[in-house]
Amino acid sequence: MHNLGQTRSSQKHNHLFLTPDTFVRTTLPGMKACAAVVHAGPALGAKFTEYTAEFEAGGELGATTAQRFLYVLEGQLKLGVDSRESELGVRGYAYLPEGAPHRVVATKPSRAAVIEKTYQPLVSAEKPRAIISSEDAVSSRPLNDDPSLQVKCLLPDTMNFDFAVNSMVYQPGAALSMVEMHVMEHGLLMLEGGGIYRLGDSWYPVSAGDFIWMGPWCPQWFGAIGKVPAKYLIYKDWNRHPLASASLQGTASAGTPPSGTPR
Repeated sequence: MHNLGQTRSSQKHNHLFLTPDTFVRTTLPGMKACAAVVHAGPALGAKFTEYTAEFEAGGELGATTAQRFLYVLEGQLKLGVDSRESELGVRGYAYLPEGAPHRVVATKPSRAAVIEKTYQPLVSAEKPRAIISSEDAVSSRPLNDDPSLQVKCLLPDTMNFDFAVNSMVYQPGAALSMVEMHVMEHGLLMLEGGGIYRLGDSWYPVSAGDFIWMGPWCPQWFGAIGKVPAKYLIYKDWNRHPLASASLQGTASAGTPPSGTPR
């Protein structure tokens, strides 16, 4: 049945809400037997790129000189980095530093969330090293002492990392304790369940598969609704001064360093 132009998707000046019925697939340079649903990038005003990679068996990602974070949504990926091969199953993830040679190949039909960002170095901090792990190996903690809202930090909270990726699980009825407004931007992929998200002055019903980009200082709030927990994967820029972050606005495409940065 034709949808007659109806969709839950919406774009405002400070946020983007994308639902699967509006996803358009494309092939990025270097991809083989793989397609990308690009959710956010510099064309939107974001300082990072996030997409869902959909692999056929044997499919492969292209190379990037940017930092890359992978989170397996379905299937299984084989990751080759530093002369070592690892297999990533569902909820497996990897962080690859900027410029690190690596290869990502699907051993069967698979889907993965991919985040790429140009690295902002600090003189006082060493560059981060590769991380290969699983969300199942990470301990959770309550957010603001609320046991019904659990957070897992998938990257170390140290100054050598310039972004964070967390998973958050809300029990039915759980909600953020405040409307947040802050300098960080977010990329959010709903993994399970659903609820209501406030973005700016708009309120959206959200469910698994939806994606949200939140710009700096976008008013944001979420409450879980339904009989099952709601879970999402969320990115934020982190550990850098806002003046340094401003210099990267509009430059952080996949593998494209800012002007004046050595390749």
